Amino acid sequence: MKLKTMPKKMLKKISRPMNDDSVRDKNPSATLDGLRKIQRLRRAELPRDTLELARFLIGKTLVHDISTPCGENSRVRGTCANRGKTIRLSGRIVETEAYPPGDAAAHSFIGETKRNRSLFLERGFSYVYFTYGCWFAMNVSSESHGTGAGVLLRGLEPLEGLEIMQANRAASNSISNQDASARLRVTDLARGPGRLATAMQIDRSCDGLDLCGGSPLWLGTEARPAGPIGVSIRIGISREAHRLYRFYEIGNPHVSGPRRLSLSAP
Repeated sequence: MKLKTMPKKMLKKISRPMNDDSVRDKNPSATLDGLRKIQRLRRAELPRDTLELARFLIGKTLVHDISTPCGENSRVRGTCANRGKTIRLSGRIVETEAYPPGDAAAHSFIGETKRNRSLFLERGFSYVYFTYGCWFAMNVSSESHGTGAGVLLRGLEPLEGLEIMQANRAASNSISNQDASARLRVTDLARGPGRLATAMQIDRSCDGLDLCGGSPLWLGTEARPAGPIGVSIRIGISREAHRLYRFYEIGNPHVSGPRRLSLSAP
């Protein structure tokens, strides 16, 4: 029997590039045992309000696809078998803080500068800054273009790339022996904004990336549904400290901060 060939018009239609906002990424994360496939979030799915976005991101996935060049000076301290490949680091977002427009505690409060410019991009871009002289921290821009606001990622539950995360954290602590990474508890790998950025290998080179586009750092769908979400005051700030702008997954051991702030919803 002779097979029919597909008409040329139909072939052209199929091969036409698809709009990023109309279809999900066709190269999702590999399925983890008992978890859903992780696919890139579309910008249209992100709430247009900072507080709503901070709550929405609980349970979503942060992914960083990193290259691992061979050689002694490679930044990624994986096994020799991993070097020269692309490795995926990923984790569930379990804690966020909102910094909406007009918030005196926000980096955007002083207006747009060279340092904080990414906070003034449309929602879904990364803002990465150096803090306390030793840590990077990451925000997600959260409003329309020209309006400065962001959501700080405070806590992550690791899913993929644990060996690399442990090595990154051990290196940041200046621990040199081979067993040092094994001594870091999984719950401590990305509990807190500085630890999160270090484990996920996020620094200023990641600033301004489109987290809903084709960048190696991106926001993904839920690997599993989020549990009950709690709300509290934010941590470590002096201005607008009374605002209930912190969101977290209740009972998750990867949440940072004082335990009294994370026991239950108010």
